[in-house]
Amino acid sequence: MIELASVIRDLREELEQAVVAAEGAALRFELGTIELEVSVALERTGNAGAKVRFWVVESNANAALGATSTQRITLALQPVLTGSGDRPLVSGIAGSDEQ
Repeated sequence: MIELASVIRDLREELEQAVVAAEGAALRFELGTIELEVSVALERTGNAGAKVRFWVVESNANAALGATSTQRITLALQPVLTGSGDRPLVSGIAGSDEQ
């Protein structure tokens, strides 16, 4: 399982790479709403500073979570550029490590 915060952080890093790749490109795309649908498991700690943590369930891990309840959630994220509040422009060119 992966923490939901890590999934969002990784998504942010990928989008930042796409924004950098778009600079100077002849064709760019305005990045609109991003819908992210994930299966999550909830973990609640029982100590004095109790909090709930969300874990994203990997597709092959469902069988191992027999005692854990999972839910599907959809997040609608509105990406904006820091400082300006503008929607970012991205390119459709994959990095050298992608195919």
